[in-house]
Amino acid sequence: MSLTLRSAVSACVSIFVAAVAHAAEPLDAEPLFQREVLPVLREKCFGCHGDGKELEGGLDLRSRGALLRGGDSGPALVPKKPRESLLYQAILWDNEELRMPPQARNRLGANEIASIERWIEAGAPWPKARAGKSAAPEDQQAEGTLVSTSGGLSEAWNQRRYKPDEIWAYLPIQRPQVPKGAAHPIDAFLNEEIAEAKLQPAPRTDRRTLVRRATFDLLGLPPRPEDVTAFDADDAPEAFAKLVDRLLASPHYGEQAARHWLDVVRYADTSGFSNDFERPNAWRYRDYVVRSFNADKPFYRFIVEQIAGDELDAKDPELQIAVGYLRMGPWEHTSMSVAAVTRQQFLDDVTHGIGVTFLGQGLRCASCHDHKFDPVPTRDYYRLQAVFAPTQLTDRRVPFLASEKLGDVSEEQARLRRLIAECEATSDAITAKTKAALERVLAEWGVKDIKELSGDEQQKLRLVGLDEIEKSTLKVTEKRKSYLERELKRYEPIAFSVYSGAPRLYFSPRLNNDMPPEAKRRGEAPDVCILTGGALDAPGDKVESGVLSAVAHSNSRAEPSAWNSVPPAVEGRRLALARWIASGENTLTARVIVNRVWQQHFGHGLVATPNNFGKMGARPSHPELLDWLATWFIDHGWSIKGLHRLIMTSDAYARRCDPVDANAVAQADSRNARLSYYPRRRLAAEEIRDAMLAATGELNPRLGGPGVFVELNWEVAMQPRHIMGSVAPAYQPATDPRERHRRTLYAFRIRTLADPMLEVFNQPVSDTSCECRDNTTVTPQVFALFNAQQAHDRALALAARLEREASDRPAQIARAFELVYGRAPRAEETARAVEHVERMTAWHRQHEPQRVDPPRSVRREMIEEMTGEPFIWDEMLDRMKSFQSDLKPWDVGPGTRALAELCLVLFNSNEFLYVR
Repeated sequence: MSLTLRSAVSACVSIFVAAVAHAAEPLDAEPLFQREVLPVLREKCFGCHGDGKELEGGLDLRSRGALLRGGDSGPALVPKKPRESLLYQAILWDNEELRMPPQARNRLGANEIASIERWIEAGAPWPKARAGKSAAPEDQQAEGTLVSTSGGLSEAWNQRRYKPDEIWAYLPIQRPQVPKGAAHPIDAFLNEEIAEAKLQPAPRTDRRTLVRRATFDLLGLPPRPEDVTAFDADDAPEAFAKLVDRLLASPHYGEQAARHWLDVVRYADTSGFSNDFERPNAWRYRDYVVRSFNADKPFYRFIVEQIAGDELDAKDPELQIAVGYLRMGPWEHTSMSVAAVTRQQFLDDVTHGIGVTFLGQGLRCASCHDHKFDPVPTRDYYRLQAVFAPTQLTDRRVPFLASEKLGDVSEEQARLRRLIAECEATSDAITAKTKAALERVLAEWGVKDIKELSGDEQQKLRLVGLDEIEKSTLKVTEKRKSYLERELKRYEPIAFSVYSGAPRLYFSPRLNNDMPPEAKRRGEAPDVCILTGGALDAPGDKVESGVLSAVAHSNSRAEPSAWNSVPPAVEGRRLALARWIASGENTLTARVIVNRVWQQHFGHGLVATPNNFGKMGARPSHPELLDWLATWFIDHGWSIKGLHRLIMTSDAYARRCDPVDANAVAQADSRNARLSYYPRRRLAAEEIRDAMLAATGELNPRLGGPGVFVELNWEVAMQPRHIMGSVAPAYQPATDPRERHRRTLYAFRIRTLADPMLEVFNQPVSDTSCECRDNTTVTPQVFALFNAQQAHDRALALAARLEREASDRPAQIARAFELVYGRAPRAEETARAVEHVERMTAWHRQHEPQRVDPPRSVRREMIEEMTGEPFIWDEMLDRMKSFQSDLKPWDVGPGTRALAELCLVLFNSNEFLYVR
């Protein structure tokens, strides 16, 4: 018997023995009922069969007797016989006429069904002491703290007790005393933990490593060789503090800080879903974020501006742009959408987004039921949602600010107008043909106006006179024109914004959703009700706007109404919520943001789940340090730059990345939570691309402006991207390399078309909030960085720079190490590199590269939905006529190509890819 077969047989025997043993064990059904069955009945069933109102089907599920009596269909429970019990039959969903809960998204999971089956098999006991509404799971009666909230949907939830470590984030922020023994307060807290674990902190790292670490952390770019040399030579005690201040003063600091923030808020330049249309003015929000971080805007102000800038000051253009935050999630509404559904999707999205972004508390679970783990009742979820009930989406006319840099866009505007005119000419020619045919048909029928015909007859004549090719051409052309018109809006003074007012209907494919006149903005906000099970068709109690009730008053000595009330008026709800979030009395906000900044420097937060400070999230590794940082942050004006400075001037930040005793660390602190040594990190996807461009000298440092179209893998760029009824225009990179070589922050983000080079290095998708990027090491990364055209282009550009700046091979290699690693090569490295380049130069003399030109057109194919027939056409790539390629192998000699191979190796090394 083979090893594999023997293992399989052994595993099967083990499973069988375990199953027999489990079946032989007597089932204690009462705890099963309390822990697993009753919570499911309460969450999924009591809403219709036990809330005290009219019972659906006459069935009450709140007691065993009621189950035995049953409803209109007969008894719901046959003890010890689940297959004969209507309750069990309904939750299986096998019978199309008996499916409960009726909404597919609320169906019971396999484990829930199994628990109810086991409970019925055991006789379906229902402890009298906890029957009906007063029943509560056994684990909720354990010792713990009652939390006062606005009230759950059941009394049992209201009586749930929490252990302090489960609700630590809801408890008041403390002001712990700084331990003695270290000059820097952060080191005092960390060193105490390190000493308790009997570990030794790593010594301070070398200066070249430290300047590279700090520059990448704050700018997302490598330090210039001259900056490394200058810092290495400056032995003044305050040299590093001065370096940090210089980096924080750089305009590129705001770009790096914005990258982290945009991960959390899900920034993209398109809307997603089936109509992944461009959001032509979303870039203004991205640039607002960059400006805010560069100005060190107090974080409490940053919060208020993004949630309620328009209510704070309706005349400030910056604030009309800031509230674009509320629209960052994917969203669409088409003529085939149900308005109430898409509106609810927006409200759900913005409610949950506020929770994870600012409060570290996911809220989506509470849309259907009182939160299973955290003190967030469903009522709170809809009270928060009511804050946004008057929030309407709009594209505001907002003049460009002096600080907004568009650059010269006249050429691109002219290009788009020309393409739109070409689409109009094609459409007009086809439309003229069908118009003439329609006139002939109406004349034959003796009808003067098509409006005299029935609706069906009008529909049949809509495209009369056209063959199937012409019909398809017209549809594709009109969709292309619509897409191009949106691209043209990119350069108009419009803000992707919101306002507070009466409900309105807007469509995502519509070119403009302008601000309506003031008279049409007046009116009442729609009521918000608790949706039973999160279903629109099951509204429950009406709620007023409010905040998270478990947080309210926890830090304040004043009455709760002094800082946590939300007005009922249409205007001002969001402003009140924003001020509550941004208050120093809020137990969550300051903790959440200092944790995010800590993560930027050490790779993981003091709380390892930055978007989840609840029970199912991670506990703080250093709770006292977290609270000390939060109070320090509030006391120092909510300054993000000040927080960076504080963290980076600690000994912990400057330690070597190797532990003093690796074995001891592996035993006592394998995850390095105590930070006895600095955790090395791989560069983020954007940092890799930007660092390569910086090394080659190609990086365009210009800040801001509309998204730029960088060069992608051509196969990916040319793939069809579905837009309802057609495909989007092909992705074409910018013709000018100076535009293509902008920082990756400004690369146009398409939700349905990821840049494979960035994706493989864990750039997150823009549909969900990214609290912490994955840091994987997978084989496709090797293929991307060693074989991708972009990597080869950068290697060749670096080789060309080296030849311009140094006259001989050893000098060129020394310059390469300076630019890529920030250090000089060792003697053996120089010798091996020279030998390799000479050998490869000889090879390249014998092997000339084959020229490859970029594509000029792409063939498209679409299956027509009405006929099922394929429609094929060629899309011309107009930008490729004037496309200026990067330096290519056929543009240079054998020696440059050989030197480029060495540069490619350097770009693929760990020393380049990792911050130590």
